[in-house]
Amino acid sequence: MTDAAAWTGAVGRSWAAEHARTERAFAAIGATLDAAVTAVAPAAGCAVDLGCGVGGTALALAAVRPELAITGADLSEDLLAIARGRVGGRGGPAFVAGDAVAVAEELAPVDLLVSRHGVMFFADPAASFARLRKACRPGAPLVFSCFRPRRENDWSAAVDAALGLRVPASPGYAPGPYGFADRCFVAGMLARAGWRDAGVAAHDVRYVVGAGADPVADALGFYRRIGTAAAALAAADPATRAAMEARLADLFAARTRDGVVAFTAAIFVWHAVAAGDTE
Repeated sequence: MTDAAAWTGAVGRSWAAEHARTERAFAAIGATLDAAVTAVAPAAGCAVDLGCGVGGTALALAAVRPELAITGADLSEDLLAIARGRVGGRGGPAFVAGDAVAVAEELAPVDLLVSRHGVMFFADPAASFARLRKACRPGAPLVFSCFRPRRENDWSAAVDAALGLRVPASPGYAPGPYGFADRCFVAGMLARAGWRDAGVAAHDVRYVVGAGADPVADALGFYRRIGTAAAALAAADPATRAAMEARLADLFAARTRDGVVAFTAAIFVWHAVAAGDTE
């Protein structure tokens, strides 16, 4: 389980150190989300990117809605330092450290909320989304992406199988990358939190984990730090770790095409609008 507090420490540092590879892995996820955001984004007003990481979603939105005031919020100062560096001296999104819900409340009324895989870490998601709804103007769109169940995500499931890992599905909500994998849970949670007209689209997108001169070694480096196998590899003794990495190398070699190691990510893209207090 990855909870929000972890992002202020080791998890945030790992993702910052690996940001080039994580952004490559999430490129198709981001493109899918960006298209959904562009379809509903207002021309002006205030937008907040929840759990913005290194700023890819906020920057993509700024490129198509230059008159929109965009703020990216994240718990990790390490990730935000990279996001701010991507803006450079140009005008663009502002990136602030802190709880994303509190940031949205400070900026209220908000005209658009977006998130690329950044909203599955709330301790109480219904309460957090209720606060976010109250921070929005009535009718403001909410668009976010999240993973579908782990077994549908080839980038996790194939690695689990190669390593013989047994990861039981959570019987209920638990903060973490697969926290919003149950569409019925998310739909009910959004309704309770005051969001209406909720809809969801399922997508299967490419998830690139290795490339360059030695794509298999690059993929191993990625999985040592991020995702499915990182904790298991870190906990193993040296001999066991070497055997595990050999099995992963075989898997990655079999998945290499045209110099790239790629899997499939199974995602949801959700959209809803903020109800007014009288609705």
